[in-house]
Amino acid sequence: MITPANRLQSVQEYYFSRKLKEVQALVAQGHPVINMGIGSPDLPPHPSVQQALVEALALPKAHEYQSYQGIPELRAGMRRFYETQFDLAPDVPVDFLPLMGSKEGILHIAMAFLNPGDQVLLPNPGYPTYASVTELVQAETVYYDLQPEQDWVPDFAALEALDLSKVKMIFIGYPHMPTGAPGSVKLLQQWVDFARKHQLLLVNDNPYSFVLHHNPISIFNCQGAVEVAIELNSLSKTFNMAGWRVGMAVGKPEFLDAVLKVKSNMDSGMFLGIQKGAVAALALGTDWFEQQYKIYSKRRELIWQLADLLGCTYDRKGVGLFVWAKLPEGSDAESLIDEWLYRYHVFITPGIIFGSNGKGYIRFSLCVTEEKIKEVIQRFTI
Repeated sequence: MITPANRLQSVQEYYFSRKLKEVQALVAQGHPVINMGIGSPDLPPHPSVQQALVEALALPKAHEYQSYQGIPELRAGMRRFYETQFDLAPDVPVDFLPLMGSKEGILHIAMAFLNPGDQVLLPNPGYPTYASVTELVQAETVYYDLQPEQDWVPDFAALEALDLSKVKMIFIGYPHMPTGAPGSVKLLQQWVDFARKHQLLLVNDNPYSFVLHHNPISIFNCQGAVEVAIELNSLSKTFNMAGWRVGMAVGKPEFLDAVLKVKSNMDSGMFLGIQKGAVAALALGTDWFEQQYKIYSKRRELIWQLADLLGCTYDRKGVGLFVWAKLPEGSDAESLIDEWLYRYHVFITPGIIFGSNGKGYIRFSLCVTEEKIKEVIQRFTI
């Protein structure tokens, strides 16, 4: 009998991959399911981004293999974007490595730096891919708690009390997914100081910087971050380019060289048209961000109405692409999610998939039109 590799025994199919099959089956049966679970922007990229892609199709080398490191124009655009939007000082010695989405970077970084038996500090709650990737490379997960009483930021005294002898890497991300905690440069500086003290690689996952957030921050706004940090960023949420698969890793050349050794053996470069579109997106200015802010603000107001209707509590200071809401005490989120899916044909994400500290919570996506959110409110009202 031919069996899968042992590493897959500790990894499940991604929750949304499984659940969307169920949703799609209901849709195929004619049920009008409204998906409020996935953070996949439903809005289009800026027209200039689309035009850049179209124009690139006629370029002489458009359909050839591209550089593993991306075209110089894209890397320069990423640098300018960081200098303009994150106040990155021009002399900070970091490079930029284009990725086919930041999710790819999570795996590449793990493969580049982790050995079997190494330990990784992961947030609870947090993005499930951190854990699955850690387990795929046969490293070990060690969770640190994020609690609402502490505004979803870690207790550094508790972190210091851990046995860190086998820990090699930490995953963090602010604005935080799924809770929407905005974070701060002060918090990121604490993480950098902790990583430097214990000589740990600090991976800051930063794709939600500009969604309902007027003060985008980078790990490289912190003193000493270059020594220990890699930052992942993405054009998916910021520029409505989720399906384009464009992200970046930012860090000192030695770190990115290690990531490139993995990446260059797993793909053959990003399509030129996508890179040209990314260059155009990164050059967009204040008007673009303000337009997106207005759209998502209106949607969030309606989601808050829906959360009120369901008896949930939530933090109005949360940012990012989701609303993180606590169900009434004693509620079983997973049972409710299934009931709502089959009774009201509405899919919402249960918080437990993000870790044990997500028990009793649900997560609403803002990637739904105002009209559809109003329809969901009506379905729950009837």
